[in-house]
Amino acid sequence: MEKTPRVLEVEDLHTYYGESYVIQGLSLFVEAHEAVSILGRNGVGKTTTLRSVMGLTPPRSGKVTIAGEDTTGWPAHRISGLGVAYVPAERHIFPGLSVEENLKLAARPGKNSNPWTLERVYEHFPVLADRTSQDGATLSGGEQQMLAIGRALISNPDIVILDEPSQGLSPLLVDTVTEIVQNFCVKSGITLLVVEQNYRMALKVASRHYLMSTKGKIAGVATTRELMDDQQIIQDHLAV
Repeated sequence: MEKTPRVLEVEDLHTYYGESYVIQGLSLFVEAHEAVSILGRNGVGKTTTLRSVMGLTPPRSGKVTIAGEDTTGWPAHRISGLGVAYVPAERHIFPGLSVEENLKLAARPGKNSNPWTLERVYEHFPVLADRTSQDGATLSGGEQQMLAIGRALISNPDIVILDEPSQGLSPLLVDTVTEIVQNFCVKSGITLLVVEQNYRMALKVASRHYLMSTKGKIAGVATTRELMDDQQIIQDHLAV
């Protein structure tokens, strides 16, 4: 049986902010078309892990491999060029640009028969179609999250990396965003790595979960079924 390729692999990562030693020897992998989450309490290093993968906070040592390329030390724009779309927790909507301009800036041609285009984004995100000329920075939190995800999709990525997509959203909007991620990333076969503190959302969108303890150390790995069957694991690692 042919082995599924690992499209993202992190080996023995060590990352600092100044003198603060944040990630101490992290290793993880994501296979092609797999949806994986990193779960952990606030402050354990989840976002720093993503920033290290994306080249925004380069590691001091260790190795990051994406799509077969050793991307350690690459700048973020070069990593993005490999087909990686990153949606940060802050969403980074460009102020002064309309919804449409925010989308067009990220647009890239697709490789398949049904690529993401401006029209397709508007079809699936009608709230954005209604606000096409509005300054993206003046949208509500939920609308900005939809714009950030739409902007990721219109780049026609192979890999989507999401940082805390439910952060600051009402329970109803969390359900909406969860459905969007399920329908447009997971079901369409886009490889997904998501960082979440809301474990309920993570269990719905990902099939495998890295449990992160302090200093970016991986305390365990569990499937969705294992976490659903043993709530004690969630209690131990997330203090829910």
